[in-house]
Amino acid sequence: MPDGRLQSEVILKEDHKKNLEDLGRIRTLVGSIEEDLKKNDRHVLSLKALKDLEEIEKLSRRIRQRMKRY
Repeated sequence: MPDGRLQSEVILKEDHKKNLEDLGRIRTLVGSIEEDLKKNDRHVLSLKALKDLEEIEKLSRRIRQRMKRY
């Protein structure tokens, strides 16, 4: 990089920042699903909760791929 930093360091910092953002999103989704489960006393999940669970899986897979990169 022109400022003297290694490209791999810059990529690692960006990945770290993205991982934290994705983890924050996962935390929000988990809270939403938990509220939905508490609201409904049945053993049925809403379609929104199922979509949120799928998004959690996608985000966790993305985080895992970033962490395996280096």
